[in-house]
Amino acid sequence: MEPATFKLANGSTPLSLTPNFILPEDKRPLLSQVSPLSSIPIIDMDENEKVLVQKVSDACEEYGFFQIVNHGVPEELCQRMLAAVDEFFQLPPEERAHLFSNDMSKALKVGNYHLKVDGERKVTMWSEMLRHPWHPHEDFTHLLPENPPQYREVMAEYAKEIGALTSRLLSLISQGLGLDKGCLESKIGENPITDVQANYYPPCPDPELTLGHNVHTDLPALNVLRQSEGVVGLQVIKDGKWVSASPVPNAFVVNVGDQIQVLSNGRYKSVHHRAVTNKNMTRISLSMFYGPNKDTLLGPIEDLIDDEHPPMYRSYRYAEMIEEFKRQEGGRRMVKEAFELKH
Repeated sequence: MEPATFKLANGSTPLSLTPNFILPEDKRPLLSQVSPLSSIPIIDMDENEKVLVQKVSDACEEYGFFQIVNHGVPEELCQRMLAAVDEFFQLPPEERAHLFSNDMSKALKVGNYHLKVDGERKVTMWSEMLRHPWHPHEDFTHLLPENPPQYREVMAEYAKEIGALTSRLLSLISQGLGLDKGCLESKIGENPITDVQANYYPPCPDPELTLGHNVHTDLPALNVLRQSEGVVGLQVIKDGKWVSASPVPNAFVVNVGDQIQVLSNGRYKSVHHRAVTNKNMTRISLSMFYGPNKDTLLGPIEDLIDDEHPPMYRSYRYAEMIEEFKRQEGGRRMVKEAFELKH
């Protein structure tokens, strides 16, 4: 859908680059300074286990991000899932508007991202998102949008596959830390919070003036993301510079969230990333987040603490970190940093 015709769920006119989307000069993406040559690691999940554990560990330490291929999730299912997401955002705005909310606690919602600048002024990001729960085993389809008609069925099928893949990834990440295979999944705890975030980035007349999603880290433990092929949008900070996570055919992007950085006592990195816009093509991304429930007690894993590696973070219940996340709403969040111990 072209920008001349796409309307946000809470908008009455076709999307255009009005002042409420334009960032101050010091917050603009400076796309000419992003290196097209460097990218995040690509890992073949068919490698033998020992090699795989080492590659995942290196990526988590150095980048906090990596892409995986030969992951076992059927490509046909991934394409049906992205098509269903696209069809949701192609619905007339009035069919999406009843889901629009700024209430963070709503299970099913459509919304926009904002960045606070110059004190209180909010700049709206050039995108729209759909958020709802997912579960790998239980029926959660009643919590999903009713339209498009196939969305519920496809998402349920997709969630089972992503659930199995998430467990495998957590096992590899645990082993990379020298821990038992099930350690991280156990520490993240029972009844994890699992959320879907589908993002729709329409073409933008001038990508240098705005962002699709402001700079952030992911609060939960892990994110498994599928993105449109042929459209670059995701960028990751590496050594103080922005690196493009260019789409790889049939791949998922995996990134470490704040909770794994804390559990690993800072060894694995939850890094800042952003989504930039594109002048000619629509981009879709689909994040499947996995994190602890609000009552889970978290902190650096004891086996990773010694005299040379004192605890970098205090212990906390996840609900505390969610409150800190809300408190920092609208800015460049530094949530886990609020829980650091000063030695």
